[in-house]
Amino acid sequence: SLCAAGEPDLSYQELKDLKKANVLHIDVRERWEIDRFGKIPASINIPLGELMEALQMDPTEFKEQYNQKMPSKSDPVVFSCLAGTRSKQALVFAMSLGFS
Repeated sequence: SLCAAGEPDLSYQELKDLKKANVLHIDVRERWEIDRFGKIPASINIPLGELMEALQMDPTEFKEQYNQKMPSKSDPVVFSCLAGTRSKQALVFAMSLGFS
């Protein structure tokens, strides 16, 4: 299950369409889950436990750690996990930090 503000659940096809529009896709699964179940192409892995800290990093530090430009508070971001629970938590975290 994929989660986006305003549209809590996205289909796989909707996500593919959004990715064409340069939406940042953050996979909040644990690293062992990525190793076991596979990486979603063009996503970055930030486990849920690291997300609050990551979204408050200095942009240079974020780029060094995740090899990706840090999203601004208005950039479109999609969170995903295995079942949808953690992605919804990630959305709440991001919104609490001022992400729209």
